[in-house]
Amino acid sequence: MKIIILGAGQVGGTLAENLASEANDITVVDTNRKLLQSLQDRLDLRTICGYASHPTTLRKAGAEDADMLIAVTNSDETNMVACQVAYTLYRTPTKIARVRSQQYMTRKELFDERGLAIDYVISPEQLVTNYIRRLIEYPGALQVLDFAGGKVQLVGVKAYYGGPLVGQEIKAIRQHMPSIDTRVAAIFRRDRPIVPHGDTIIEADDEVFFIAARNHIMMVMSELRRLEHPYRRIMIAGGGNIGHRLAHTLEDRYNVKLLERSPERAEALASDLHKTITLIGDAADEELLQQENIEDIDIFCAVTNDDEANIMSSMLAKRMGARKVMALINRTAYVDLVQGGEIDIAISPQQATISALLTHVRRGDVVNVYSLRRGAAEAIEAIAHGDKRSSRVVGRRIDEINLPADTTIGALVRGSKVFIAHDDLVIEQDDHVILFLLDKKHVHEVERLFQVAVTFF
Repeated sequence: MKIIILGAGQVGGTLAENLASEANDITVVDTNRKLLQSLQDRLDLRTICGYASHPTTLRKAGAEDADMLIAVTNSDETNMVACQVAYTLYRTPTKIARVRSQQYMTRKELFDERGLAIDYVISPEQLVTNYIRRLIEYPGALQVLDFAGGKVQLVGVKAYYGGPLVGQEIKAIRQHMPSIDTRVAAIFRRDRPIVPHGDTIIEADDEVFFIAARNHIMMVMSELRRLEHPYRRIMIAGGGNIGHRLAHTLEDRYNVKLLERSPERAEALASDLHKTITLIGDAADEELLQQENIEDIDIFCAVTNDDEANIMSSMLAKRMGARKVMALINRTAYVDLVQGGEIDIAISPQQATISALLTHVRRGDVVNVYSLRRGAAEAIEAIAHGDKRSSRVVGRRIDEINLPADTTIGALVRGSKVFIAHDDLVIEQDDHVILFLLDKKHVHEVERLFQVAVTFF
């Protein structure tokens, strides 16, 4: 696939790295020559130095015969105009724009069929807000991913000493919970992936990813770790777009406090948020945290635009007694360094954005893609089409499907019913199939499985 990426920043660069490794024809456009040179030194791709929305720049980048344009510069306006120019002048088939401002996102008519020529709009702030909300709903989870409209979820947890399944084989889960169907999709042990089998023994500190129907998630979690009490008191550090959205999303169900340094911004937040207590101050102010009873806070969530401030304020809150702390971290290199120590969960907006973008890049009828473990693994939701003659999956038992190495089918959703994958389960047309790839180099093989070929026998 020929793809043009506008913007060589953290999202654009990470996306280029993901796609270039999958034998796509990638061109990256940016005004920063140093960023472009760095990408070209590491990856097999083309670069163009120029303004992303200028017609001549797009022509040089190959917009006339490109399959897809992905606009992820730091400017909403540049992203939107570039998509419009690419369509008007070059009829680029698929156009994706990253748009951050709520001023645009709340006006849906801008992006309908009569509005701007943008096929898909990605809002990083909304993606991160949804991600954090799911973690708060499931205390103790490291990651919670929705499939098939939330009917089935993939949850990552750290197995703790004392969990009923820790030290036992995976197949024992059926004896522990005979009425609950679930499947362990992957295990990461000391940062190394393990393909789970029935006789695989779960060890303490393993990161275990399991898949189950939404209403069974908490039961399965209880087999791997002690269930935590539901969260009630939440403190958010940073009143930017993410902090604002998060407080707005949570304030009806939780007791929320929001810390914001700017008096003007704090005043605007206070007038918009009806149940959140908005405070003016620095989240790294020890005296302020003490005054606000940080030791009683269930979740401290630092979401400012400054990685270092998020890390330091989270560590301080944890040492002062906050039950659990989360920090938004833009630099990918920092994420692995801090998670699991005093910071319980490090949240990468880049990975959330990359996952949403990959959903639209994948071939076949792929409706959800989640990038896991900093891009090393992927979870994919694909819809099966065709019949036994035209499809490699429809009409076949799971044990008859020629899956790539290190790839497992975790579950499928048929209408409103969730079926956990077992060898004798037969895939039918229009089933939503959830797969887990421990090695994303096999992604094209998975895509081919779900592509319908008229002449395939």
